[in-house]
Amino acid sequence: MTQLETGATATGAAAVTVRRARPDEKDQILATIARAFDDDPFVNWAIKQDKRRAARVYDFLAMAYRTNAPHNETYTADGVPGAAYWAPPGKGKLSPFQQLRLIPMMRRSVTLRRIPSVSKVFAAVEKKHPNEPHWYLSVLGVDPDRQGQGIGTALMQPVLEMCDRDGTLAYLESSKEKNVPLYERNGFTVTEVYQIPDGPPIWIMLRKPR
Repeated sequence: MTQLETGATATGAAAVTVRRARPDEKDQILATIARAFDDDPFVNWAIKQDKRRAARVYDFLAMAYRTNAPHNETYTADGVPGAAYWAPPGKGKLSPFQQLRLIPMMRRSVTLRRIPSVSKVFAAVEKKHPNEPHWYLSVLGVDPDRQGQGIGTALMQPVLEMCDRDGTLAYLESSKEKNVPLYERNGFTVTEVYQIPDGPPIWIMLRKPR
């Protein structure tokens, strides 16, 4: 896919046309993703639960935006009802330099005593990526007010269509069990449930091209 407009649409109360996100939409995207992940079990296990909790959720999710924005494979729609961050084949793992750059953001969001555990989870999950070339869905979130309208499915379609066309795998981790059926409807299969020591489970999912 080389065109900016993908033509992917969501069915339901309001159809959307999915496109690549613009740099000037960063703040809107981060706010929407923070709302989408406000009740996420992994995020709430990691961050400090205090009066700055909302800001910590925002900062925690901003780490993923920072690492994925350079790929120019973040998808949204007008009004930013949601967003999908994709990393193309060979770009889904963080370099040591990228990991170092995230430390200040992690310290602003993660409970101090839990930083080592969160870092270990990131490292353990990263090792579960398939060895074959694959697109990595790093983050998919839809504003709570817009959920249930098919927007999540629409946001995935540009890259999933590319995977089917090129015969490429797609991979993701879901930290919320209720989202697993959504991914299954779009061709993903659970390959493992990774249990975080003293934390919530994470569903490892892989999609073969159709």
